Amino acid sequence: MPDTIMSKEPSSNLESAMQMLIKTFHKYSGKEGDKFTLSRGELKELLLEELGTYLGGSSKDNEAVEKVMNDLDSNNDGEVDFTEFIILMGALTVACNDFFLDCKTDETPKEGESAEKKN
Repeated sequence: MPDTIMSKEPSSNLESAMQMLIKTFHKYSGKEGDKFTLSRGELKELLLEELGTYLGGSSKDNEAVEKVMNDLDSNNDGEVDFTEFIILMGALTVACNDFFLDCKTDETPKEGESAEKKN
């Protein structure tokens, strides 16, 4: 993405989110080796620093980081590129959405209320 696009103020929440994903990836990539990929160490640092709350204690577990790395590293090069990183972010976003939808459907309506979704 050209610098001119990234330097513009985002005009929507989705544009902001896209810019933040790109900036966050590049904040951690390239500290070790290739600046366009995340090594195991860089991925672990990113998971701990940026997603620790969502991933819980398991993100601190080396086995969990290895599993995430192995699941993401589709081309088996020992590194996670931006496409592989976005797959992780998409999967986590879907999991969070599903979790919150499940929480909402677990709520039982109060007496006299309908079971329809409230906005």
